[in-house]
Amino acid sequence: MAKATRRYVCRECGASFPKWRGFCDACGTADSIEEEVFAVRPKAFGVVQGGKSKPAVMSDLSVQTLDEPRRSSGMDELDRVLGGGLVRNSAVLIGGDPGIGKSTLLLQAAARLAGTGGRVVYVSGEEATAQIAMRARRLGVDGAAVQVANANALGEIMAALDAGPPPDLLIIDSIQTVFSENLDSAPGTVAQVRACGHELVQYAKQSGAAVFLVGHVTKDGQIAGPRVLEHMVDTVLYFEGDRSHHFRILRSVKNRFGSADEIGVFEMAEQGLIETPNPSALFLGDRDEPVPGAAIFAGMEGSRPILVEIQALVAPSPLATPRRAVVGWDSGRLAMILAVLDTRLGLSLGQNEVYLNVAGGLRISEPAADLAVAAALLSSLSGHSVAPATVIFGEVGLSGAVRRVARSEARLKESSKLGFEHAIVPAGSEGKDLIRTTEVGGLEKLLSLFPLDDR
Repeated sequence: MAKATRRYVCRECGASFPKWRGFCDACGTADSIEEEVFAVRPKAFGVVQGGKSKPAVMSDLSVQTLDEPRRSSGMDELDRVLGGGLVRNSAVLIGGDPGIGKSTLLLQAAARLAGTGGRVVYVSGEEATAQIAMRARRLGVDGAAVQVANANALGEIMAALDAGPPPDLLIIDSIQTVFSENLDSAPGTVAQVRACGHELVQYAKQSGAAVFLVGHVTKDGQIAGPRVLEHMVDTVLYFEGDRSHHFRILRSVKNRFGSADEIGVFEMAEQGLIETPNPSALFLGDRDEPVPGAAIFAGMEGSRPILVEIQALVAPSPLATPRRAVVGWDSGRLAMILAVLDTRLGLSLGQNEVYLNVAGGLRISEPAADLAVAAALLSSLSGHSVAPATVIFGEVGLSGAVRRVARSEARLKESSKLGFEHAIVPAGSEGKDLIRTTEVGGLEKLLSLFPLDDR
């Protein structure tokens, strides 16, 4: 007979401890240790009751693979992030802040897939079926043949799925509300999320369905629960966005069937999420005439080139320690650029307050934005605006040299398509025949474009 025992597990990283403590020694998170009750079975590993377990089937790499085409979800931006569409036997985990639009996105995708003849099951542990129907009417998809259920018990969900043919798409909203009747712990605990997630992933592998699991996030923006859940699934998506802005970004951080770091862009409207095939036009839509401190950066998000405006303000500081405020970029990267400008060009930016903002609320992480940030800072300091219809990209080294970046041809092609006529790029960049370019090998050449003598 199984013997019940207790241990204490961190809900953030999954580390276990024999006794409760106020913070996790593994990840350093405070107040994240939860009690977990589990059963220890008095039998050897791999042996079932009454004899030996069935051995695993071995094969070589010549085994026949599944070459079935992907199925479109009905939303091109979602298909782009997934790598081309839904994959059978796949498990997808999608997380995001509360109210960002995860349920809206999945309900719209479910309705469009059902409209093409696919069988879709939507299981919600947070909303009643009447509430889901109300949201469907608001989105204009209430006529879709989507099977909806309100259930939290894993046994009830699996029994309902086994009663009919496997769906093409199964949506569980959310995994933190589902609980297994075989465990004594509450829904959302590490044990419940791990056990229920494993069961649903196995159902996807055995039934052929594409399973979407909605996950809650912590205050740091990470998916709540054990990190083993992200390892179990095939794809991990994050739905991002600032509520003060009307656009949302679906970002892939793990994808076994496609490219990671791919993004899809949506615009939040009264009728739901609207796909944005040209996000550069969205981010640059409110751009005014060139002003000092603004530079257009040609960046890459996955395989998609995106143009955004970087705004900088350099102002005298009355404080002994000037302020540094950064929105949408790495603050450590800004400190490095300021140190390089001060040391290599002899500027005094360290004595000024510096504010940096990526317009539109987009967050940029690639080093190719270094040159655009440096140009925005020099433009604000000198009072000279960047030349009209100009884009900038390049990585800045600690020596002040400007290094080439990947996919420069795609960046310049997107810039030319949106009407930009000039680009400031690292020396030796590809695609220079697409647009008029100014090559800079170091920050000294960039400084010559923003004379400081007539400040």
